[in-house]
Amino acid sequence: MKVVFAVFLLWSCAVIAAAQNPFSGADALLPQDQHAEANGPALMLGEIEQMAMAGNPEIRVAARQLAVVEAKIPAAGALDDPSFIYRGWGVPLRRPWDYNAAQNMFMVSQTFPGFGKRGLRTDIARTDVTEAKAALENTRLSVRVQVRKAFYDLLRAQDELRIHDEHVAIARQAVQAARIKYTVGNVPQQDILKAQVALTRLAEHLIHFEQDADLARARLNTLLGRDPAASINVHGNYAVPQHLLGIEDLEKIALASRPDLAQAQAAVEKRRQEQALAAKAYSPDFTVAAGYMLMPSGSDHRNNYMLEGSINLPWLNRRKHDSEVAEAKAKASEQDAELDGMRTAAFGQIQEALVRVKAAQRLADVYHEALQPQSEATLRSTVIAYENDRTDFLNLLDSQTTVVDIDLAYFQALADFETRFADLELAVGTPLPRNDKEKTTPKVTQ
Repeated sequence: MKVVFAVFLLWSCAVIAAAQNPFSGADALLPQDQHAEANGPALMLGEIEQMAMAGNPEIRVAARQLAVVEAKIPAAGALDDPSFIYRGWGVPLRRPWDYNAAQNMFMVSQTFPGFGKRGLRTDIARTDVTEAKAALENTRLSVRVQVRKAFYDLLRAQDELRIHDEHVAIARQAVQAARIKYTVGNVPQQDILKAQVALTRLAEHLIHFEQDADLARARLNTLLGRDPAASINVHGNYAVPQHLLGIEDLEKIALASRPDLAQAQAAVEKRRQEQALAAKAYSPDFTVAAGYMLMPSGSDHRNNYMLEGSINLPWLNRRKHDSEVAEAKAKASEQDAELDGMRTAAFGQIQEALVRVKAAQRLADVYHEALQPQSEATLRSTVIAYENDRTDFLNLLDSQTTVVDIDLAYFQALADFETRFADLELAVGTPLPRNDKEKTTPKVTQ
């Protein structure tokens, strides 16, 4: 009987405690301490880009491919291997072992390509190197853009967690005030339920923020060639240029800077060189040979030397070479058309990226210049009114939620601008000058 009474007493105490603290369920979901920064020093964007250029696996592969192509240059214009020839003439069938009765010739021969062929082959190999260098630069540019995006995603996630911690502190203060009023019956049950939902939403936000931070950290580590689970901390500011270059200036920069256009231009040059080399097929190749000849025993001149020359006759196989020239010409024409198409596509990418950058720029300015100050001023006014019993708890929660949403949307707008600006640099093919107007990190009004 005493055991039953004790259990009933504990249950009654729990019910009374829950009635006195209706926020306990949602409050337990929120962190008790602020989020600590990741281990290690905070890295700036420039430092991370240098690390990526040195450690990114894709860049290392492209660099190795360039080294392979460079190693082919010496062999491209080299002569074919010389040949050693032995001939035994007049060996008696009845004495096949009697080479003293035969003419024994020992010769060395070398083939020389027609005039200009070796030079063109070397030029083609050098053009391959130019293509490989442009491919390497294109890989570096792509990695750099991906690094910038991952950097600002992680920076945004870190700032979102910081803002979340500040809003949790404000929410706890509001909840404490609500508890006091609840105990004296000044807060209806509807307000209590609304407060509980608001606290639970903060816990929901936290899950998404932590997920975003972990994903951005994994992407950034992968781009740096590190363990995706390694700890990394970033530091930096958001900056929105006051002025952006016009479309004509951006197109001129792209024509001079885009690595993929440089690679395509090198491919065009290579096709033209291959066309010239195909036309050289009508130039005959020459083969010369020299050797020593040992005559049969009893000959007047036992020791002799010999010279030999040969030439191929491409004019007798004109149909084949005409076809090769036509094929090379068609490939060159195809490459020209591909280059024109790439230029047109590049201009389209620049235009689309510029439109998105301008939209992101305007959106960030709206949050920075209008929405954020207005929401913070509204929250300050609502807090003062609530403390003086001139508004209800629901209005306080609504103001608090509005500030949270606008702060987070402002961070998202800043990160979106950096992402769009990185896409514009990718479309142009080089980092762009920035007349930066730094956006200060939003501070939460308490």
